[in-house]
Amino acid sequence: MRTPVRTGNAAWQEQYDAASDGLRRVIGMTITISTDGSALGNPNGPMGWAWADHAKNAGGTEGHRHDERGYDHGGATNGTNQIGELCAVLEALRAHPGAEPLLIESDSQYAINCSTKWVKGWKRNGWKNSQKKPVKNVELIKAIDAEIAKREGPVDFRWVKGHAGNAGNELVDELARTYASDCRSGAKDGYLPIEGWQSLLHSDYAEGTDVPPDVQLVLEGKASADSLRLQYAVDEATGDDKPATTAETTAEHRVKQPVKQSEQRDDAVLPPSDEPFGRTQHTNVDNAATATSLPQSATPSPSRPTAHVGASSGLRVSGDLVFSPAPKTSPYFTGEPMHIHGFLEVEGYVDGDGNLHLVNAPFTRR
Repeated sequence: MRTPVRTGNAAWQEQYDAASDGLRRVIGMTITISTDGSALGNPNGPMGWAWADHAKNAGGTEGHRHDERGYDHGGATNGTNQIGELCAVLEALRAHPGAEPLLIESDSQYAINCSTKWVKGWKRNGWKNSQKKPVKNVELIKAIDAEIAKREGPVDFRWVKGHAGNAGNELVDELARTYASDCRSGAKDGYLPIEGWQSLLHSDYAEGTDVPPDVQLVLEGKASADSLRLQYAVDEATGDDKPATTAETTAEHRVKQPVKQSEQRDDAVLPPSDEPFGRTQHTNVDNAATATSLPQSATPSPSRPTAHVGASSGLRVSGDLVFSPAPKTSPYFTGEPMHIHGFLEVEGYVDGDGNLHLVNAPFTRR
């Protein structure tokens, strides 16, 4: 009986296993997420950003460095939709490291082109645009470029039409607008990646921005930027990801930026001068609604401050409410009414008959 020759078998097996693992990732493990940014009264209105997984309960699994909610969102009292869109892409990348292919869906050609095409020319030109002026939002764009470069797995982008029934797009739009509204009312403090704060405070829209004290410490070099993000510590015994709590700040301790005298404002869309070659050539993109699973509901993050409910006023509210996004937009909708329990925040003027018209009033689930 001949003994099998084993010379080189171990090395070959390692290569085969690595190739097989890579093939499995490409075929069946692409991570798809939606991102969006919003500014209420763009430009220089309250700003929000959001990303959301398409897969259900993916948090903590391979390639997902976040909790089980499957989404994150933030914002600031001031900003533009473009800053919000870039913040969403950056935070989505940081929440999804690893070798799995990553597909980011966005309705922002600006965010996609900044991340894939324009960045190449800007880097060659020393981060100057075609008019030899500094590129706007450069801190965010540099950070996105660095995250894509260091990520083991490939990153692709797909444009989707906004407000056209795409479940993922509708969800992140609502999350971003809700956080922007909460920043405007003071229910929540600003929450951006540090590069988002830098881009915002270096822009023409910094006047009046409320900067939380922990952010101010990072901007002054007195604390690490890691302290601004939800951290997930790996339990050495189990290997499970556990969200580490961060200190909450209150509205009373915010630092307000001094008001600038300049009244100059950016346009809501990217000026041609911010393209490295002076002309936009959009990449081919798909415009298809996504049929994959999405997180069912958007509940406030436990690590963010929420509005406090005061004593009863004696007032009563009656009538039909319309919730957005509607439950039927979720792939988990069963056709049955969904029970909810929470608080509705309202602000406005009630007429003599007791009527108050609400538009996008924030609802906090309990």
